[in-house]
Amino acid sequence: MSTFWTGCGLDTLEKATAESGGAQSVDRALMLLSLIGRHCENGATLAAIVEGSGLNRPTARRLVLALMRSRLVEQDPVTRRYFLGEEAYVLGVLASHRFGFLDCALESLAVLSKKSGDTSFACVRRGDHSVCLHREEGAFPIRTHALLPGRRHPLGVGAGAMAMLAALDDGEIARVLAANGAVLAEHYPAYTPEAIETDIAFARRRGFALNPGRVLQNSWAIGMAVRTPDGRIAGALSIAAIDGRMGEARQGELAQELALEVQKVEARLDRRFRPATASGRHPAETARSIETAGIETARVEAPRQTVFLGGIGS
Repeated sequence: MSTFWTGCGLDTLEKATAESGGAQSVDRALMLLSLIGRHCENGATLAAIVEGSGLNRPTARRLVLALMRSRLVEQDPVTRRYFLGEEAYVLGVLASHRFGFLDCALESLAVLSKKSGDTSFACVRRGDHSVCLHREEGAFPIRTHALLPGRRHPLGVGAGAMAMLAALDDGEIARVLAANGAVLAEHYPAYTPEAIETDIAFARRRGFALNPGRVLQNSWAIGMAVRTPDGRIAGALSIAAIDGRMGEARQGELAQELALEVQKVEARLDRRFRPATASGRHPAETARSIETAGIETARVEAPRQTVFLGGIGS
C-alpha cells in the first residue's frame, strides 16, 4: 500500500465552490477562462466548455460572452472555437513582472537545449496540476513531443511536475494524489501509486526527478524544481529526449547541467525579489556558489511545506 495514496478527491479547479450572487458568477467566469486557456493550441468548442465546467449550455454561453466583451476571450469566426483574447495576453505580460519565473528561465532553457541538443521545458504548479509554459527545441533531429506549451497534467506526471511534487512535504503529497486519484487512474495508467512513490523516492535520493517513459514510452526526461528566495516552489526546469539518449550515464551529465541552470534561475529570482543591500549587491550574491558536481546530495532531500507561487508569468 502506498505511503501517499489516501483516496480520490475532486479537482478544485473544475469544481468551483458554490457561492451566492455575483461572487458565484465571477468564480464561474474565471473557471471558464482557465478552461479555455487549456485549449490554447486548437481553441475550445462550446461543447468542450460545457463538458469541462459542468455548467449548462446557456449559462456557459452567457459567461463566455461576458468574457468576450472584456476581451479576455475571443472567438474564431471560421471555426467558432474560443481562445484567450488580447486582454488576457496583456494581463499575463503585466503579471510576469511580479511572477517572473518564465522571464528568469528563458535564458537557461536556451543554454540547456544548445548544450544537450534536446528539448527543455519550464513548467509551473497550478493547484494540483502542472502547466507547461515554454518549450525550447534542441538541434537533435529526433524530438519528443510529449509536452507542449499550455498543456496541463496532474502534478507528478512528467519530470518537471514530479520534481515539484517530490519537493512537497508528505502531507501535501497525499492531498494532491487524493485529489488527482481518479484522473490518474483513468488517463495515466502508468502512474500507479507504487510508480509515483518510486519516482518520489528517486527524486529525493538523486536530486532530480526522472520520467522513464511513463507518458510516452520512448520519451524520457529529467527535471528539477526551482525555488524562490523564501523557499517556495517557483516552477521546474526539465530536459526530454528519446529513450536512447537518456541512459543512466547521460542522466547524470544532464543533471549536472540542469542543476547549474536551476541555480542561475534561482539567482535571477533572488535579484528580482530580494531588496538590495546598502552596497547595492543582493545578499545572496555575496555568498552564492554554483556547484556543478555532487548531484547525489539531492536538491530535494529535505521536503518542506510549500506554498504555491501563484501566477503564470509553465
